[in-house]
Amino acid sequence: MRKPIEIPVVAARTPVPMPERPRLTSSPPLALYVHFPWCVRKCPYCDFNSHAVREEGIPEGAYLAALVADLESALPQIWGRRVGSVFFGGGTPSLMSPEGLDRLLTDIRMRVQLDPLAEITLEANPGTVEAGRFAGFRAAGVTRVSLGIQSFNDRHLQALGRIHDGREARSAVEQALATFDAVNLDLMYALPGQTVAEALADVEAAVGYGPGHLSCYHLTLEPNTPFAASPPAVPDEDVAADMEEAIEARLASAGYGHYEVSAFARPGQECRHNLTYWSFGDYLGIGAGAHGKLSSHAGIVRAMRHKHPGAYLRGAETGNFVQEEREVGVRELPFEFMMNALRLADGVPARLFAERTGVRLEAVADRLDVAQARGWLAADPDRLRPTAAGRRYLNDLLQIFLD
Repeated sequence: MRKPIEIPVVAARTPVPMPERPRLTSSPPLALYVHFPWCVRKCPYCDFNSHAVREEGIPEGAYLAALVADLESALPQIWGRRVGSVFFGGGTPSLMSPEGLDRLLTDIRMRVQLDPLAEITLEANPGTVEAGRFAGFRAAGVTRVSLGIQSFNDRHLQALGRIHDGREARSAVEQALATFDAVNLDLMYALPGQTVAEALADVEAAVGYGPGHLSCYHLTLEPNTPFAASPPAVPDEDVAADMEEAIEARLASAGYGHYEVSAFARPGQECRHNLTYWSFGDYLGIGAGAHGKLSSHAGIVRAMRHKHPGAYLRGAETGNFVQEEREVGVRELPFEFMMNALRLADGVPARLFAERTGVRLEAVADRLDVAQARGWLAADPDRLRPTAAGRRYLNDLLQIFLD
């Protein structure tokens, strides 16, 4: 068993008072997230907003028109700001036709100030139909593809309810690398019946292809999923921890920097879009169930679009796309900022706390002292960075910053 956490008693400084409202003086970087909610089949572990395609198929034309109308309705909130990246997530965005994606990107460029060097990412699932569309997606302007491989092992793919097998996974990887300059492979570990050797075999197969970026996620039995209702036999915590350590060591030896909790990249291949999230930048989310965070001199607002595709399309008829919207309270901001920034191995410059929250860092001086005394936060006045122990016990570290 792992050694339990030892928490020393510490004396903390008295913080300066919290302001009544955040005092933002400048806008953070801005990204655009576009959600495509359909999949061929819903995986039993997935709690994302995704829906299996019905017999009548995907209403692509109507949905693309709704996305454009959604974007137009949000333009006053981002007027004059440059968009540094676009991310098509889902669901399975690669089910969209290349022609539809090309038209949508053209519509986006006509309405927002998209950086000429913007990173444009598309999530895709292996399979001959989707992989064969890669050339069309590249021609439309996609610069980065993220492939949901999860495993190269047929037995584990079947246990996860995936629609592809190991052969299709390998074919999709080869086609992606032949088409795109930037490729990310998504893997999962601690799968039903998986051993440490099998988890490493998946990583070894991925490394063998030489992608610039790898994401390695621990399978989690999320609430309200079939796996939560009927849990499969998964490796225990100690075995899963052994897998995690072995994966980290292997990827480090292969030249991949562990720059975020679940993300590994060769130098210069980090996901720029996700770095905007993790540095508490802004993102406008459009599409069914898309979340967004936007800052202004008035404060920070989080919003979610109508979740069900049908409700979202009906919202397009009335111009009402937003299901939920709320201002982030000033006392929530320390936790929200740290929940993102401390996912990064190198953390963020300390000045970003005040710049992105509108709250002085001194307002959480007592909490910083506690985190540093427990050995979870580096004692660096110029940078907010988790230690190795802080990354291991990230949830416990973040609890310190809850109001």
